[in-house]
Amino acid sequence: MNRFTVCALAVAGAMLSLSQAVHADAFLDEARAVVEKAVAPSNKWDGPATGPKIAPNKMIVYIASDMKNGGVQGVKEGVVEAAAVAGWKLDVLDGAGSVKDQLAALNQAIAKKPAGIIVGGWNPNVAKIPLKKATDQGIVLVGWHAVPQPGPAPEYNMFFNVGSDANEVSKVAAMYAIAKSDGKARVLIFTDSLYQIALEKAKAMKAVIEKCSGCKVVEFIDTPLADTSNRMPQMTFSLLQKYGDDFEYALAINDLYFDFMGSSLKTAGKKGTAAPYNISAGDGSMSAYQRIRNGDHQAATVPEPLRLHGWQLVDELNRALAKDKPSGYVTPVHLVTKDNVAFDGGDKNVYDPQNDYQNQYKKIWGVK
Repeated sequence: MNRFTVCALAVAGAMLSLSQAVHADAFLDEARAVVEKAVAPSNKWDGPATGPKIAPNKMIVYIASDMKNGGVQGVKEGVVEAAAVAGWKLDVLDGAGSVKDQLAALNQAIAKKPAGIIVGGWNPNVAKIPLKKATDQGIVLVGWHAVPQPGPAPEYNMFFNVGSDANEVSKVAAMYAIAKSDGKARVLIFTDSLYQIALEKAKAMKAVIEKCSGCKVVEFIDTPLADTSNRMPQMTFSLLQKYGDDFEYALAINDLYFDFMGSSLKTAGKKGTAAPYNISAGDGSMSAYQRIRNGDHQAATVPEPLRLHGWQLVDELNRALAKDKPSGYVTPVHLVTKDNVAFDGGDKNVYDPQNDYQNQYKKIWGVK
């Protein structure tokens, strides 16, 4: 190889390195911009302004995937509030985190002959036959996180699936890890493949981290939400032993994973504000807010406006009963860190946008 060839290769290598560095810097800048937008206050109503007046004297059933799940509980509270304002009767059934119990709850709900059923955070693919039976009987179906993306779900005859955009939620959570680490995050990802939306969110987080040239997905972990209290304490010790400092960031599809990680981290001598930095792409439970506020082994959460979603579920049911179109509303993604945890309802340890959503829905429904 002559001197000219060696020089040319050296120049090419230097240009490639420079190009990669420029790309890495641009992606890090993008991550920081995404985070800056996501932490901004949520104080302006951007939902529907018109719709049908409330239908009188309806009975509806909310079937929770698992009432131990803080997100599902929060949505239930919103449904309770909205149904009371609407003058509707509400029954709540607990799917207890298992397909068997969710199917049993669905059959129980159908037997009540309600006007509508809310599929609260569980996979309707396991219940196609009874869901068809429900719609054949004229029961309206709506969902909360029943399928990965918000909007109508015609494959299940579901009028509307309420939720934030799962891909955007995942993107914001992963981008926060990238921005916080200056583009050098070593990440473990936790999910539960029992739920389609959970698996899709985890895959989306993985894809974002893999776009960061200086970041690394250390492990993709599939472990059930329903058994986090038993599994997470020992799993946390095992992961610390296995990966050491590479257990730097944990991205989870739900705060529930971190409910049972803190005690193990403390026993291992990990400070609450140090690595591993725990970030949740979903829900924003009361316990997560407390951990973030106190610097207790959780850095951030991408919370859902759970009570708002409860009100939207009642609104979508009312639109379906009136033979109207869905509102099409998809709530914007919001990121909560220690810097903004006190805002947007955070004094109550929940994300509750101060955008007057209750009065906005009351105006649409024609009630006080």
